Amino acid sequence: MGSYLQEEMLLPDLALVSTSVRTRQTWDLLVQGLGTVPSLRFDRRIYDAPAGRLASVIAETPDATNEVLLIGHNPGLADLAQRLAGHGDRYALARMRTKFPTSGLAVLDLPGESWRELNDGSARLDRFVTPKSWRGGRGA
Repeated sequence: MGSYLQEEMLLPDLALVSTSVRTRQTWDLLVQGLGTVPSLRFDRRIYDAPAGRLASVIAETPDATNEVLLIGHNPGLADLAQRLAGHGDRYALARMRTKFPTSGLAVLDLPGESWRELNDGSARLDRFVTPKSWRGGRGA
């Protein structure tokens, strides 16, 4: 997925990563394909967090940060993406709501000027990508 992010120029300014061993391993693999290394913050509050707590962690992001990558755990991540995505590509929305697998990537465009403005239904789902759905990925 790091290569996908790099090819699509979806380069985060900040990565928020759970402190678990598995998410650290995911980060290590992802950054190899990413090319550039964003600011990184390991945060124990992300571990097994429900959607509301994840939203609170994201809301602390400085407003000067344009793009955030959140690496955590389901069901919290899937729940957060589904809660935030009020519109967007209907096929991507349907796939995301059906199954949000390991290493799934939901790209959400948020309105407003501040990360504190996260509201249910306020984001547009730009795309939903899984390792199997990405043609450049190993699962293609």
